[in-house]
Amino acid sequence: MARLEENKIRISVRNLVEFLLRDGDIDNRRKGKKDLDAMAAGAKIHRKIQSRMGIGYKAEAALKADFEMEDIVISLEGRADGIFEKDGILNVDEIKGVYWDIEKLEEPVPVHRAQALCYAYMALLSREKEAEGSEGEGKAGKEEPRAGVQLTYCHLETEEIRRFREVLDFSEIERYVHHLLEEYANWGRYQYHHRQMRNVSIRGLDFPFPYRQGQRELAVSTYRAIQRGKPLFIQAPTGIGKTMSVLFPAVKAAGEGLGDKVFYLTAKTITRTVAEEAMEILRENGLRASSITLTAKEKLCPLVSEGGKAECNPEACPYAKGHYDRVNEAVFDYIHQKETAGREDILAWSERYQVCPHEFSLDLSVWLDVIICDYNYVFDPNVQLKRYFGEGMGGDYLFLVDEAHNLVERAREMYSASLYKESFLAVRNLVKPHSRRLERKLSRCNKLLLEMKRESDEPMVRDSIDQFVLALTGAFSEMEKFQEEFRVMDGNEEFGNLYLAVRHFLNMYDRLDDSYCVYTEHVSRESFLLKLLCVNPAENLSLCLEKGNSTVFFSATLLPVQYYKELLCGSTEEYAVYAPSPFDASKRLLAIGKDVSSRYKRRNSREYLKVLDYVLTAVRQKKGNYLVYFPSYAYMHGVYQAAQDNGLAGELSGMEAGPVQTDGPDIILQASHMTEQDRESFLAEFSRDREHSLAAFCVMGGVFSEGIDLKGEKLIGVIIVGTGLAQICTEREILKSWYEKRGKDGFAYAYRYPGMNKVLQAAGRVIRTDTDEGIILLLDDRFLYSEYQRLFPREWSDYHVINYESLPGILCSFWENGRK
Repeated sequence: MARLEENKIRISVRNLVEFLLRDGDIDNRRKGKKDLDAMAAGAKIHRKIQSRMGIGYKAEAALKADFEMEDIVISLEGRADGIFEKDGILNVDEIKGVYWDIEKLEEPVPVHRAQALCYAYMALLSREKEAEGSEGEGKAGKEEPRAGVQLTYCHLETEEIRRFREVLDFSEIERYVHHLLEEYANWGRYQYHHRQMRNVSIRGLDFPFPYRQGQRELAVSTYRAIQRGKPLFIQAPTGIGKTMSVLFPAVKAAGEGLGDKVFYLTAKTITRTVAEEAMEILRENGLRASSITLTAKEKLCPLVSEGGKAECNPEACPYAKGHYDRVNEAVFDYIHQKETAGREDILAWSERYQVCPHEFSLDLSVWLDVIICDYNYVFDPNVQLKRYFGEGMGGDYLFLVDEAHNLVERAREMYSASLYKESFLAVRNLVKPHSRRLERKLSRCNKLLLEMKRESDEPMVRDSIDQFVLALTGAFSEMEKFQEEFRVMDGNEEFGNLYLAVRHFLNMYDRLDDSYCVYTEHVSRESFLLKLLCVNPAENLSLCLEKGNSTVFFSATLLPVQYYKELLCGSTEEYAVYAPSPFDASKRLLAIGKDVSSRYKRRNSREYLKVLDYVLTAVRQKKGNYLVYFPSYAYMHGVYQAAQDNGLAGELSGMEAGPVQTDGPDIILQASHMTEQDRESFLAEFSRDREHSLAAFCVMGGVFSEGIDLKGEKLIGVIIVGTGLAQICTEREILKSWYEKRGKDGFAYAYRYPGMNKVLQAAGRVIRTDTDEGIILLLDDRFLYSEYQRLFPREWSDYHVINYESLPGILCSFWENGRK
């Protein structure tokens, strides 16, 4: 990654040559843990070779040189693996640790030779500069300097060595390196001139709207946090304009040199759209900053149908074949013509240049100012953008984490790892005809898992799995060899899934510390699970956030904020801002039903009917659209079944339910598996003209619980059944126990806080603008308990306590007052 400072572009020799000289195909069939381990193993072999080279060999020689290229300066820097004298001339040694057969290598890899030539040129320039400052005769009459360039290839397993050496005149080396610099200067000039234009536009940029109540404080707090290089937590109600309140000051800060690139991180597609719209508004107000929205590979690949997987190799994909031959031209063309990069533009450009749209979008992002993307691209070790956050990488990045309450559970998933015993058995049988050695390694893993399985029928926390991990490491090494030597498993889903699962498991095992818990569980009669559970993801997240300058976490539901500080940053000392709601409280009715509960022991047809009575009374009081949230699909269907059993509802047909008596309402139900088209159809129901009210039955914490924006008459009420507590399960109980051992309220951390967050998110679907009116009904007597009320946002202090008998009167009063 290059860094721009004024008109000086700093770039490492390796990054320069790898960028300019890349060519060939995308082929992910041969990428494995060896590629991930090559750097670590290579560092060891480097030191071993360097130590054998004798006293005159200078290892890890730091080199730097500035080159003036008209209006910009390219500052080239790097470390030569070795510099030594031979035959009276300077020699540069470039060492490469590899896993491929070096005997088949006829000449150095061009990019490796280019790297060595750059080092040789810089070393000769340094020596010339030293000579100019010392006594003796000048340049006249001196022979042209020469340099030896040596490429040392070492096989990382056998330690076999093969060397290529050539001697070149200074002028030959200079011509070659200057050609590279001139080519890169075209990119550098774009970066420099774009940055100048962008910063001028930012200086004249004002906030695009009149500030709402609390909005200015959010913007100022965001700017100050970036200025100090500190994290910030923002709790602000839906509708206040959080996106613009953090994006505007972040862009301002970047224009003042406080950040290099803005990452706007989201958990859902809908919030990415909001960020795109905010950038467009800023552009309409004069901003000249570029942005891109990154899309998942499978959703971007033109050859993948919904739910399918992308096959990224030259045999399966024409875009992968020769991708690297064409991609630089595609990127250069794009950045000189467009400022935004959305899905459709990326697909069109990829088609024009016949490049992979996903890889093209990642390369494009390097040259753009704002990257809008999913959390995964920063935090997930499997899909993290290595060009920004790989080993030794980092920059003055500004992270804006939208809907940050989602990051706790997402991070737990990213940094946890699972293996199933039956997978080893299945793959062992697959490879048996091809590799007896791999079969034995997988059998060993299966045997150790079988021993764990027989130890207990109950879930079991494990103190140590070192013996299993030792066997697993051997099996994985053999899987890699097998994958390289044989093509029989290419495209085999069972083998591929186990390979990826084992790789991730071993990588996460390397991170194992006090924030993890290892357990086994009989998932079913046929399935046995071994899991590394990341209980507290703060340390892993911090390793990613340290790659940037500042992070702003924001959401409408960061309550209690101490909980989120602890699990996202590892410290409760970070600064937090709470913005009050800007909306008129008289336009919103909040009521708690004290005579209903979703406790497991009260889940019966009688309670379901009581909930149904609440729903029918509420939605009939005023015609409109209502969302009804249930704690689970089972509870939702229980309520609907109760309606059917009492003649109050018809049969289900897809998501449509039969009418509830002649006076409505119309009912639709969320299905457990919905395609994107299904979701769009579900939401389209809120825009239809209808005779009766609409009651949309949904599951709390599901796809319709957050991220949907139904303004005005599209939604006038939310009814929430239960406190959102997760079902008791092994994982939740482990979380509870882990926090209790540390003196915390284990039940709150494992159940109450995550559950209440679902409630707050569901409630936030209604009242989205200052003209909206609506009701929020909380149907569970536990909402009256102090431990829940402490989690209420400040604007919920005006709640009403009701029972079923008092509900019609309070609704009538609210809606009548709204009409006056």
